[in-house]
Amino acid sequence: MKSRVYFIPVGSADSQQLINQKFKCLIDESKVLDFIHKKDRVVLKLHFGEEGNTGFISPQHVRVVVDAAIGRGGSVLLADANTLYRGRRLDSENHLKLAYEHGFTKEVTNADVVIPDDTQENNVTYIEINQKFIKHAKVASIFIDTDVLIAVSHFKGHILTGFGGALKNVGMGCATRQGKLAQHCDLAPIVHTDRCIGCGECEIICPVKAIKLVSKKSVVDSTKCIGCASCLAVCPTLAMFIDFKAGSQVQDKMVEYSLAVLKHKKKKSGFINFAIKINKECDCWGMENPRIAPDVGMLASVDPVSIDQASFDLVNKACGKDVFQDTHPEQDGTRQLQYAQSIGLGSLDYELIEL
Repeated sequence: MKSRVYFIPVGSADSQQLINQKFKCLIDESKVLDFIHKKDRVVLKLHFGEEGNTGFISPQHVRVVVDAAIGRGGSVLLADANTLYRGRRLDSENHLKLAYEHGFTKEVTNADVVIPDDTQENNVTYIEINQKFIKHAKVASIFIDTDVLIAVSHFKGHILTGFGGALKNVGMGCATRQGKLAQHCDLAPIVHTDRCIGCGECEIICPVKAIKLVSKKSVVDSTKCIGCASCLAVCPTLAMFIDFKAGSQVQDKMVEYSLAVLKHKKKKSGFINFAIKINKECDCWGMENPRIAPDVGMLASVDPVSIDQASFDLVNKACGKDVFQDTHPEQDGTRQLQYAQSIGLGSLDYELIEL
């Protein structure tokens, strides 16, 4: 049986007010939140955007989800976990401040923001899954302890996974910093010395001091590297290079982490994708991040695999080509979808219901 994915198109000329009206229609017609019961504790998994980034989902759009969940009897929190790379989202205090600066205040969204400190053991849940790569997952407890999980995801490109949608938002996004490290750790970069100009930007940004300048060329200590790819983002000459064959393992690990989170949320999880402001890279990139596709619309489903497959198909249809493969030719983003189906997270076959 095909999973249902509900879709409502959005045009580049649509105002925020019109998008919100369409979004409310999508939530009501899809019934994607109708499993929320009175007194359910609901967590919305969001990405609040890195400093300098503007691609993240608008807090005004998030308010629509919050109000809909409250209207169904739930109490709602907005949450994300901290990152590996050096930036404003590295620790809970600064991450929370940044979320507020980006407009995710209670006044705007009607919900509190929680950024758990995963250096505190009580904020970490260990989940046994015994999969190919991950045996025990380390997940921020807030995503396990609440009754309902709603992943509200910005669909866009990604340097390591081809694209990022619901599966990445859940698998990578709900993991603790140690969990993120487990997903990235096979990706130490190498340096094309003929391209390296010795600017030192990679050395400055490396969160674990794995890079040093030697004779005006960058040198990576692979024993220290955590594979966060921050150095790739700042290198002005593309001298930093990752063996992207290992990127397939990142996708597999990410999907296994999705399994760890969602195994506790059967029939109590929903997924919303915004295929709007479709950028080349993740919202973690606090820098110029070009758009690679026109605005497509918003999607809702209770199947994370189907919603990502439908988002992928709709964006590529609008572009007339596989824009994600074109943008990141080293990656096959469909691997995450195929692997997710194979371990029972959802279905590649879907029925698209346009509203």
